[in-house]
Amino acid sequence: MNFSTFLDSVVNIKHLPLLGEEAHAKLSPPFRLQLAEKYKEKRKTASKAGVMALFYPSTKNETMLVLILRKSYKGVHSAQVGFPGGKVEESDADFKETALRETEEEIGIPITQVEVLKELSPLYIPPSNFMVYPFFGVSKTELNFVKQEEEVESIIEVSLNDLLNDINIITKKVSTSYNVKVEVPAFKLNGHVVWGATAMMLSEIKVLLKDVL
Repeated sequence: MNFSTFLDSVVNIKHLPLLGEEAHAKLSPPFRLQLAEKYKEKRKTASKAGVMALFYPSTKNETMLVLILRKSYKGVHSAQVGFPGGKVEESDADFKETALRETEEEIGIPITQVEVLKELSPLYIPPSNFMVYPFFGVSKTELNFVKQEEEVESIIEVSLNDLLNDINIITKKVSTSYNVKVEVPAFKLNGHVVWGATAMMLSEIKVLLKDVL
């Protein structure tokens, strides 16, 4: 989709109600409800993070979304696709500031270049015991990425058309953090399987976008 056309319509996303669990459930792993119940008490002390779903124009003025492939490490989200973002720091005024700061740190996009249009539904991630606060942002100009070498393996540029195309919703057998392989609903984007919390947040974004575009 042409970015100018996208910008004209996407501002209306501010007025839409959040969809929360209804949208998240479309891409939720089958074991999520069981895990959420298991972590019910632990959730009260969950760490907090902010992430950014950032849309921007390509050099050909097509609408794009940036995701990142995380480095391999000893952790539950090793080598997974996610949004730029990270843990709240004491100096952050709010979750939006966390998302903006982390976006600048991880992919090099200045805070001043991002216009945040909407706070999306928060999502609890049982394996890492994090409550994640996602935000929907746009940059009206092209992005010059500078990835954080310590944490980011690669930057993934996804076209809006691919995100909205239902053919890119798949079922895939993946290895979970519990050393068990299960079939989960997922997005197949640029050759990457995007599942779990990121897919659930993308699901809400996709439904909201289809309402305004």
